[in-house]
Amino acid sequence: MITALILFCAALTLGLIDLFFGRNLAIRPLVTGTVVGFILGDPVKGMAIGATLELAFIGLFTVGGAMPPEILTGGMLATALAITADAGAETALVLAFPIAALGLIVKNLHFVFVAPALLHRADTFVQRGSIRGVSAMHILSGFLWVFWLALVVGISYAVGSDAIGAVVAAIPEPVTVGLQVATGILPALGFALLGRMLMGKRVMPFFFLGFLIVTYSGFPIVGLAAVAAMVAWILVDIERRRTPAQNPALALNGAADDDF
Repeated sequence: MITALILFCAALTLGLIDLFFGRNLAIRPLVTGTVVGFILGDPVKGMAIGATLELAFIGLFTVGGAMPPEILTGGMLATALAITADAGAETALVLAFPIAALGLIVKNLHFVFVAPALLHRADTFVQRGSIRGVSAMHILSGFLWVFWLALVVGISYAVGSDAIGAVVAAIPEPVTVGLQVATGILPALGFALLGRMLMGKRVMPFFFLGFLIVTYSGFPIVGLAAVAAMVAWILVDIERRRTPAQNPALALNGAADDDF
């Protein structure tokens, strides 16, 4: 029960940090998995499971009105249950998506019932001219949104930590092998989803150039990422300098902006 309470507090803290401090990705599985690992006494395993879940979730972002599965609940709870059951990343992957779907249902219920009630309350503060009241309703809505998700993490772990251990122990070996295969496929799927958004004719050559450099030269990938960041900086600066010369209208708008 104490561990469940600590996980609840950790989920609440990470969710609030991500929500109120600029969407800094504190709820990504790599971060939450590491935190869960420290809480359960196995930070290395927590980081490894979190990294695997990160690869699987890497292409899942909110696009328009389409909301992806909730990664805060999926990442934290799946990692916690896998570590408690002394299982690996393959078990965490199987658990993560159903748990994330449950978190998404809870989030939608908040936006359907709780958030509109607070919005109407904010309308009354608008009529009174109370900016502080409107701000309080906005902050309260965000806090409750994260609170429900953290509550799912804490309650589910308290209820399911023993049960999940028995379930994992009862899984036949062929199924376990299949899950290990899925562990290798899902990260590739995550990268493919991300690639569909990022890859274009201008980006593709740089992607394969980096792949070839790392594969055949042994150049460290962190160093290559730093070099790529500098190259991108230079190319963006060149593009910015070329644009006004090619388009006088943009140059005129830029001059007007400078004057403003």
